[in-house]
Amino acid sequence: MDEQQKDQASGSAPQSHWERETLERLAFAAIQEQKLQRRWGIFFKSVFVVLIAFGFYHFGGMFQNEAENTLPHTALVDIDGEIDSEGSGSAAAVIPALDRAFAESGSVAVILRINSPGGSPVQAGMINDEIVRLRGQYPDKKLYVVVDEMCASGGYYIAAAADKIFVNKASIVGSIGVLMDGFGFTGLMNKVGVERRLMTAGENKGLMDPYSPVTEKQKAYSQAMLNEIHQQFIDVVRKGRGQRLKETPETFSGLFWVGSKAVEMGLADGFGTVDTVARDVIKAEDIVDYTQKEDLPERVLKKFGASIGSAATATLIKSNKLTLH
Repeated sequence: MDEQQKDQASGSAPQSHWERETLERLAFAAIQEQKLQRRWGIFFKSVFVVLIAFGFYHFGGMFQNEAENTLPHTALVDIDGEIDSEGSGSAAAVIPALDRAFAESGSVAVILRINSPGGSPVQAGMINDEIVRLRGQYPDKKLYVVVDEMCASGGYYIAAAADKIFVNKASIVGSIGVLMDGFGFTGLMNKVGVERRLMTAGENKGLMDPYSPVTEKQKAYSQAMLNEIHQQFIDVVRKGRGQRLKETPETFSGLFWVGSKAVEMGLADGFGTVDTVARDVIKAEDIVDYTQKEDLPERVLKKFGASIGSAATATLIKSNKLTLH
């Protein structure tokens, strides 16, 4: 074999090997791409099936509820948790539910079930006002409050607007008072040598700042504000309960009582549950829940899109919040 033939023979083997590797890589990439496409196809098909199923469930249930709502029934609205600007105890959630419950032609009466330790006097006041308005607009439909574990402070502020209040003998009821809580760190700062540098335009702009001392004038102002809100609370209870209320010096002191004592004091009318009130008082055993629920998109957004900054801001705001507790 001459030199030229030797060079050609020696170069053909590496070239053939390189071509095989290239073809193998291309084939492997094509297979991987096909697998990836199949996986995404399965994923999107699964999502599509879930959405279709959810749509049938949601709209089917909605149409079924609409059909059921035309029949005589007891309307139910739940408040479970703190009375604040979010959640089931917010005016934005409770008022639309109450509006639908009263407006529905098939609702015989409305039960507002409350399990709350209290909260915002603003939210509680808005719900109380709406109950009074609805009772005037629909004089033939009664609204009964049924207390679960607790109906205290802001929860009772709402309940006072009802036609009647039913409790369990062990429920916690009352706490007709107002508080403003927070912390003061001025003594600790002095001990560790930390200087607070707060600049304001307005001598009282730093009122209730936890890192600044509170003057007697500021204390007096805050107390006067609390007294004014407390008096609003007292007026609501007196108006709502009327002659049924058996006032004592402790009634509006902020104390709370068990359900059996609350009935004795006229803070409640009797004992009952949602089922017993629907059956024995309203005479409509079928119960339809009008409580405003979070839908699927809202739950997903809250689960995956919660903002850390918003949570931190809310924590700072709530550190010195005014509550009916």
